[in-house]
Amino acid sequence: MGACMSAPGGVEVTEQDKARNREVEKELKEAKAKMASQVKVLLLGSGDSGKSTILKQMRVIHKLPFSQQEIESYRQLVFDNLITGMKYLLEAMDDMDLAVTEENKPFVEMVYDAKDIRDGDPFPLDYFDPLTNLWADQNVQKAWERGNEAALPENLSYFYAALNRLFHPTYQPTEQDIIQCRARTIGITETTFQLRDHEMLMVDVGGQKSERRKWIHCFQDVTSILFLVSLSGYDQCLVEDKDANQMQDAMTIWDSICHSQWFKQTSIILFLNKNDLFEKKIPTSDIKNFFPDFDGEPGDIRAGREYFKRRFARLAQKAGRSKEREIYIHITTATDTAMLRVVMAAVEGIVLRSNLETAALI
Repeated sequence: MGACMSAPGGVEVTEQDKARNREVEKELKEAKAKMASQVKVLLLGSGDSGKSTILKQMRVIHKLPFSQQEIESYRQLVFDNLITGMKYLLEAMDDMDLAVTEENKPFVEMVYDAKDIRDGDPFPLDYFDPLTNLWADQNVQKAWERGNEAALPENLSYFYAALNRLFHPTYQPTEQDIIQCRARTIGITETTFQLRDHEMLMVDVGGQKSERRKWIHCFQDVTSILFLVSLSGYDQCLVEDKDANQMQDAMTIWDSICHSQWFKQTSIILFLNKNDLFEKKIPTSDIKNFFPDFDGEPGDIRAGREYFKRRFARLAQKAGRSKEREIYIHITTATDTAMLRVVMAAVEGIVLRSNLETAALI
């Protein structure tokens, strides 16, 4: 029979109870120690801002390899991106009163009838010529140049320029192919990276409007927020809402995050992302057409970047918490691994410092 003793109030505490209590205290202590050594970074932003690309780049930078199963999934996703992207283009052409040339019309039905490829199956060669000819079609290219009107996938020019390589029977996606792949994030993805003495838990959540209600589940114990905005989205509509402007939508979310009670003391890092695409489109798409208070010269890349930096900085200042937290702003191109390596090293330093400050160690 187990030994027991009386506690105040006449309740008996057995050796079993004491052992269980010690176990619970040990678990709490371990959990507390883990929390002290783990930093949590929340990736936020509207759809198409590049959050999932950042997560893939972090895996490349931290040498967290993609499994064979993941590589196969990305290989199939590349084919899906080629087909789905072309479908979006053809649908956008209808709205733009454009049509493919007569000789390419038979290929349109093939695109709409395309089936997903299965594990190990090479890209079907009977699609090589149709896709090559459709991409070269003069009206398809006209629609592509007006892609901002229909939120067309930005990776199409990357993949269609590589059709010869992609249709090789032994094709396996490169790291850059994986980074360029697009799949809508549904739900919440968590990935852990090792930073010196700390673990960094990076949480990626879907950015489309239908996914944002899930964000609240990730708001606890956040060390830093990494907020992504597509700089090139200043003249683009949302994928899920053709009447809404990507940049205006990003500013609305940013404003609510900066004012949120959850993040009063959380450091926020802003990535004005897709700078490469921004620089390409500025010469032909005047910011003033979409943001009338822009006072820079048309085609002035530097003035455009500074304008959006000021707009976001002002919204953060309006929240009135500059004494409680820091806001850091970086201009980025998420598909550029070399650039991201430098920027993410700075971000990791900010995150670790924020974690120490939260723990009142400095």
